[in-house]
Formats: sequence, structure tokens, C-alpha cells
Amino acid sequence: MQTWILIALTVGVSWAAFERQRLADRLVLWPPAVTRKHEYDRLVTYGFVHADWQHVLFNMFTLFFFGPLAERYYAQAMGPLGFPIFYITALVASVLPTYLRHRNDATYRTLGASGAVAAVLFTYVLLNPWGIIYVFVIPCPAVVYGVLFLGYSAWADRQAHGNINHSAHFWGAAYGIAFAIFANPVVVQVFLSRLGAPGG
Repeated sequence: MQTWILIALTVGVSWAAFERQRLADRLVLWPPAVTRKHEYDRLVTYGFVHADWQHVLFNMFTLFFFGPLAERYYAQAMGPLGFPIFYITALVASVLPTYLRHRNDATYRTLGASGAVAAVLFTYVLLNPWGIIYVFVIPCPAVVYGVLFLGYSAWADRQAHGNINHSAHFWGAAYGIAFAIFANPVVVQVFLSRLGAPGG
């Protein structure tokens, strides 16, 4: 249910921002607004607005498939507010390195739920390393996908090409792993056990 609420909220806010440029400008992460105007809410609100429908649908499609497992895991480990706390803090944690890098750059803006969605996805990788993730219809074991994802995100961030915030992807994924372990350290043993039994 919480996954559906996040999806509905993100789609609704993104849609409204598509129609209202002033709303989009207020919600995106524009680092000088945080640094100079202390608009700290932007470290969260940026994750509820997107560049276009393709952007929002890709993120929400991923959240739809992997959110329910993470939702159940955090509810069991932390109670009913576990998943919302995880998701909101993932938005902040995934974009914080970007903010610090660009905190005085008036030309920089970033938006989208990709960092938090990466955190959700990597909770799934930790819980189900041999689960199948489809990459452009090609099946890939989750643990293999995870290694490739982290490697590519780190490389692409260093290249600094295009408009994709690869830093948020990398740190979101790392946060997903770290928070899952924080919520219940036993998950490390579960991961290692399942990793050693690919056919199990």
C-alpha cells in the first residue's frame, strides 16, 4: 500500500509540475536555494518531480516491481513507518554528494526519484541475489546486475556526460544496502547464505 501511495504521489506531483513551471522550479534541487535560502525541503521534493513522462514512468515502473518487497522487509524490521522513513532518507542520502559538489553552482539542477528507487532496488538485491532483473528484456541475476550497476554508475559519474545524475544512482544503491543492514543486520547472513545457493 505504501508503495502505491508513493507512486501516486510522485505521478501526481510530477504531472502538476509539468503543467506549472513555477512549481517545478520550486521543487527541484537547485543547490544555491539550499545553501543561501535554507530551502532544505528541496533535498526531498526533487524526488517527486521529473523531467518528462518517460522519466517518471521508468522510475515508477521500477518502484512498482521492487517496492513491495522492500516495504514488507522494513515494516517487519522497523514497524509500519519503516519503509517511508527508508524512502525519504534515501532521497536525501542519494543526492547529498551531488548537493555538496554543486552547492554554489547556480546553473545546476537535478530532479527525479532515481536515487531512492536505486535504494529500493538494492534492498531487493540484498534480499534476493539470484532473483532475475530484466535489462532491456535480457534476464540478469540481481547480484550480477548490482555489480554492473555500481560499476557503471561510478564510471559514468566520473565521465560527467549527459544529464543523468549517476552519482545519485550510485549513492542511492549504496544507501539501500547500508540501510537494509542497519534495519536488520541478520540480512548479511541471509545474503551470504542465498548467494552460496544460486539454485536454492
